[in-house]
Amino acid sequence: MDMDKIKHTGIAAAFESGRILRSRFGHVSSIAKKGRIDLVTEADTESENAIITIIRSCFPDHTLLTEESGHHPGNSECQWIIDPLDGTTNFAHGLPLFSTSIAFALNGRVVVGVVLNPVTGELFTAVHGEGAFLNGKPVSVSDKTEMTDCLLVTGFAYNFKDHVTDIMRRFGRCLDAAQGVRRLGSAALDLCYVACGRFDGYWEQNLKPWDTAAGQLIAREAGAAVTDFSGRSFDPFMLEIAASNPAIHHELLALLTV
Repeated sequence: MDMDKIKHTGIAAAFESGRILRSRFGHVSSIAKKGRIDLVTEADTESENAIITIIRSCFPDHTLLTEESGHHPGNSECQWIIDPLDGTTNFAHGLPLFSTSIAFALNGRVVVGVVLNPVTGELFTAVHGEGAFLNGKPVSVSDKTEMTDCLLVTGFAYNFKDHVTDIMRRFGRCLDAAQGVRRLGSAALDLCYVACGRFDGYWEQNLKPWDTAAGQLIAREAGAAVTDFSGRSFDPFMLEIAASNPAIHHELLALLTV
């Protein structure tokens, strides 16, 4: 498998997605609801269609798993996992914190990750075993060792009200222990910001594979520990994710124990 071709196809698709998102940003004409607070705009679907077209032009037999249109069958060994607009609520409200996330899994294991912030032009990439990069330059996680010096980030899934007691207990414990906690609204960016040391740790629950597939690989390749709340090695089909620099990971997991 030509991982370089895979990566560059993902990058090309991400940049085309970014072009569409930038052109639509601030000019959203149609907002629908997939759930009570789960939004979808014409930018989501237009971006996803463009990504699919580019990937299919290079790899017509690959399987695709996308947020908006779901499963596209193909070779089960080769799967693309795509979120055309991670942070739709931010996008719909004119808040410039959103991303495109594209991952490639070989035999069920994510081996290529691409995340683009279309507003800033920051492109995060990783190939398994080759490190993580921001606009072509290597990145690594922070070296903080004390939780009181750490800036954490989290998010709340669309069904957070079903788990609000546990979510708020975890949030309160982390807020008390850390220097601060932020909530940006894009899981893919949260993971990439852990990868480049802007955040020291991240946790969230009840996400979908397209939210985390690319970002978790980028974080791992930058040196992060990425597990579920129990410390098991994370894969994108798990419902809990905790990612941090290794020095604070044990303490972060302890804070998440409820």
